[in-house]
Amino acid sequence: MNIEFNKNEDVNKQLVYELKTKLKKIYQGGGEKNAAKQKEKGKLLARERIAYLIDKDSNFLEVGAFTADGMYAEQGGCPSAGVVCGIGYVSGRQCMIVANDATVKAGAWFPMTAKKNLRAQEIAMENRLPVIYLVDSAGVYLPMQDEIFPDKEHFGRMFRNNAIMSAEGIVQISAIMGACVAGGAYLPIMSDEAMIVDKTGSVFLAGSYLVKSAIGEDVDNETLGGATTHCEISGVTDYKHPNDQACLDSIRNIMSMLGSPQVAGFDRIKPLKPKHNEEELYGIIPDSRDKPYEVMEVINRLIDGSEFEEYKQGYGQSIVCGLGRIDGWAVGIVANQRTVVKSKKGEMQFGGVIYSDSADKAARFIMNCNQKKIPLVFLQDVTGFMVGSRSEHGGIIKDGAKMVNAVANSVVPKFTIVMGNSYGAGNYAMCGKAYDPRLIYAWPTAKIAVMGGAQAAKTLLQIQEASLKSKGEEISAEKEAELLKEITDKYNSQTTPYYAASRLWVDGIIDPLETRKVISMGIEAANQSPVTRKFNVGMIQT
Repeated sequence: MNIEFNKNEDVNKQLVYELKTKLKKIYQGGGEKNAAKQKEKGKLLARERIAYLIDKDSNFLEVGAFTADGMYAEQGGCPSAGVVCGIGYVSGRQCMIVANDATVKAGAWFPMTAKKNLRAQEIAMENRLPVIYLVDSAGVYLPMQDEIFPDKEHFGRMFRNNAIMSAEGIVQISAIMGACVAGGAYLPIMSDEAMIVDKTGSVFLAGSYLVKSAIGEDVDNETLGGATTHCEISGVTDYKHPNDQACLDSIRNIMSMLGSPQVAGFDRIKPLKPKHNEEELYGIIPDSRDKPYEVMEVINRLIDGSEFEEYKQGYGQSIVCGLGRIDGWAVGIVANQRTVVKSKKGEMQFGGVIYSDSADKAARFIMNCNQKKIPLVFLQDVTGFMVGSRSEHGGIIKDGAKMVNAVANSVVPKFTIVMGNSYGAGNYAMCGKAYDPRLIYAWPTAKIAVMGGAQAAKTLLQIQEASLKSKGEEISAEKEAELLKEITDKYNSQTTPYYAASRLWVDGIIDPLETRKVISMGIEAANQSPVTRKFNVGMIQT
């Protein structure tokens, strides 16, 4: 190992340490004081409920742990958007679990809470995963109701999804384990089955105070909408349980009796570990996003046996395409090459840039994977498409459109890992969030933006200088340097993986060593949803 490798390893291990430290803080939810209040009521916390529910020693793939991170400061913050979501195994069956965290603003719904819940439902619908809702929420956070209530992708969309999933035979089970108020009452009751915990669970359209205000009736919450009321009088809920544990045991029992899902038929054989040491990923990824590296060094540490069938190896070399296996699953890999390479004409090509020939190659490879019913994995480290007169004359827009068309029309499941840069149209062509990857996760080294910080800052500075000069203001060299630093710092803060994860542009940030697990669990989920559409070749044949 050389000095550069050791330097990279130190930097990347530090980034992973920072990631795990941030996650530990997020896992605390609303803090010890609020957690103690829940415990006094005899309730388990949201993450404790999930840990109790899922199969012992099984994996849980969290979605959106960093959602709302750094947002809602004026409201006191909202860790994980007040809800824990993820794919877990219950009685051997993979499912989506959604658990309100009552330690965060009593589980109230912020705008990002709705977005996160909709993302969880989207994953469940795409993969036909059963959904388990562990409900404990005070409902919409009223001071921000205008940002969560009426629009197409706001609060009400969840209930629409409840109805759609039931109609499509996707099982939904809800457990009312705390408050369940107003519009939020529809989510568990629109599920296929609803159970409630005695004394702590309650569900009603209006609580006792609002009832008193609206119609003058004096009634306590337990009589209004407690477990006895809804299991013995209204018939709204189906099962009553004495505590959280009994309720969760009941869910496990029901899940154990589900019929087997139809399968898509993606190929899987006995998994193998990569021949190359996975931990060497830390030393391979450079300490700077501007430095080159050989992407095959990464691929060889992600695929089974480090065996890779490369497609068109000598053509379009700024993108590497090929077939391999991850945890036994057959996959087609599309990865940005970060070294400087020679084109077929002997021209030098910059690493991380998509050229016409590489876009054409990738489009055709994606088409082949669709014909063979092989899931696709995109490894992003892209600065965008090549610009300049030579590229424009060579039809870069046409070839780029072919690749985007192929990604957009792909019917096999797609999985995206943002390893490094994810800039501009390169984000789109390499299956960014807008192109419906089943899962999209980032490494701590990721950067997501329209362009790199240095280029963007200089462009923004020119615009700002022009604006000041139009007002007759002169700019000194010191002022220009100050402005450039201010713009650069602000722009760079918006390109971090944490900024992206807080807004759900990615489903989460992971240690690179978790990449194989994420992709394997994702394909396992996708395998429960047969591919019914045909791939539209469209522009790719032109």
